[in-house]
Amino acid sequence: MTTEQLNNPTIQEAEVALPIGGMTCASCVRRVERALTKVEGVHNAAVNLATERATVKYDPSVVNIAALRAAVEHAGYTAPTEEEILPIEGMTCASCVRRVEKSLAKLPGVENVAVNLATEQATVRYNPAMVSRDDFGKAVEKAGYGIRRPEPQATPTDNTSEAAPVDTEAARRRREINTLRQKFIVSLVAGVLIMAGMFLPLPWPMEARYIAMFLVSTPVQLWAGWQFYKGAWMAARHLSTNMNTLIAVGTSAAYLYSVFVTFFPDAVRVAGLVPEAYYDTSTLIIALILMGRYFEARAKGQTSEAIKKLMGLAPRTARVIRGSEEIDLPIEQVQVGDVLRVRPGEKAPVDGVVLEGQSSLDESMLTGESLPVEKAPGDAVIGATLNKSGSFSMKATRVGRDTALAQIVRLVEEAQGSKAPIQRLADEISSYFVPVVLGLAALTFALWYVLGPEPKFTVALVATIAVLIIACPCALGLATPTAIMVGTGKGAEYGVLIRGGESLEGAHKINAIILDKTGTLTRGKPSVTDLLPTNGLTERDLLRLVASAERGSEHPLGEAIVSHASSLGLELASATAFNAVAGHGIAATVEGRQLLIGNARLLSEDNVSLDGLSEKASVLASDG
Repeated sequence: MTTEQLNNPTIQEAEVALPIGGMTCASCVRRVERALTKVEGVHNAAVNLATERATVKYDPSVVNIAALRAAVEHAGYTAPTEEEILPIEGMTCASCVRRVEKSLAKLPGVENVAVNLATEQATVRYNPAMVSRDDFGKAVEKAGYGIRRPEPQATPTDNTSEAAPVDTEAARRRREINTLRQKFIVSLVAGVLIMAGMFLPLPWPMEARYIAMFLVSTPVQLWAGWQFYKGAWMAARHLSTNMNTLIAVGTSAAYLYSVFVTFFPDAVRVAGLVPEAYYDTSTLIIALILMGRYFEARAKGQTSEAIKKLMGLAPRTARVIRGSEEIDLPIEQVQVGDVLRVRPGEKAPVDGVVLEGQSSLDESMLTGESLPVEKAPGDAVIGATLNKSGSFSMKATRVGRDTALAQIVRLVEEAQGSKAPIQRLADEISSYFVPVVLGLAALTFALWYVLGPEPKFTVALVATIAVLIIACPCALGLATPTAIMVGTGKGAEYGVLIRGGESLEGAHKINAIILDKTGTLTRGKPSVTDLLPTNGLTERDLLRLVASAERGSEHPLGEAIVSHASSLGLELASATAFNAVAGHGIAATVEGRQLLIGNARLLSEDNVSLDGLSEKASVLASDG
């Protein structure tokens, strides 16, 4: 205990072990220690160069771990943290979100928690030296919820074929949607039948009708409504409440009172009440809430389509060169340093560097550039970009989660799981919502029972059920995260990466956009704008000859030339001796004329005079 604590026993003290990166000598140790001890609330800091850790004793009421890490970074070093995305099950409303966040945030070493109801995920940034995934699981369970376990992947049934990758999350969502649809339809049909039994003129006494309604509504209450009871019980075990509590209490009150009326009508009459059952109320409430959950689940599934599209860009196999053989392997088995073969029309499996061969790659999925980029030995290759022409070999430099595409996917996932400032306010309000509703429901019952008209109990019960059921905060918790998912997803679909909910919320203030892009903004498809013929050729003759040669080319510029000639109705001739020169252009013979079509390098290597066209080309280039 420090002297300060002895003099003031109210001062709290906590201890944390921070991993420190970037230290190389004893002077680094001293610098980090000084930076930490200067922070208000820090009692002592001891840095160990061998273990690369700082043990800090501090007052948690004055300073937090994020501030300690900021001090280390300000001194020129790093305090690495890790981020974990936890799939949470059992959440139904915004109050659930707040409860899970509070439980996780209480763990030592957790710096930031963001729980998203729409994605059903919790994003946790933490100090791995102080807390682990097991601790997260216990904290979530303590709050009355659970962490969903990953489902086993499909395996091949024989040695010759590979199992297609299974999107377990999509499969789980499909099962959830199908189950909700089935329960909703059954509950709705049962509710309509019960309503018909109550109001249609049938030749059965009311007692017999009630027994029939009991037989129809009981499966709905116990089977379709089981998820509400399960959710309410999980919350009650930890002395908390959620939206499931409201639904379970409300529908159970209507159902159990109806069961009592059905089998003990005389006892109800003795109490001075009319023996009326409310099977229709409990059944239709369950049906309508399940309908809402069904549409909610569908919306969640549809908003994750952008992630699926991004992930679908990556090839599933790679051709790996092992010795003198070329073997097709699943993309997951490619390792850094492997040599890969990429043929025309294939996608680069991972990020790497060209070893042999030349080609042009379509990198528009990453850069937005419509024209292919020429690649030669030593040039970098981005995974999932399309090889347009030649074959080449490459060395893998980044695989798996380290590739550029994987990082983009991760960025979009993090953005979809982030929170906008307005959502944090909604979550804070909703955390007090359910207890307040339960209190209001109890007060409603008491007031109607004491002051209401006869039959007082029936009127009070109906009013209480109405308060419990109508007060559903689902929209409060789902509106903003669903909007963020749709916004970030649509952005990713069109090549716009949005860092998070805060950026998206502030986008309405944008009144000017600055674009930093090579060249100019394009339509994504090149077109012919100018023709500069020389040596007596007309524009139509020049265009017809070049388009005739380019008919055999797959290059976007060649396709644009052919398309322009076709739009003018020009008849194209046959080309012979066609030869594509990688990274330069093409050579071909059309109507006895030898044509070289390509960039300045191709013409200079063949000693072709440009006859003053260089200056005109520069002017056109400067005009975009």
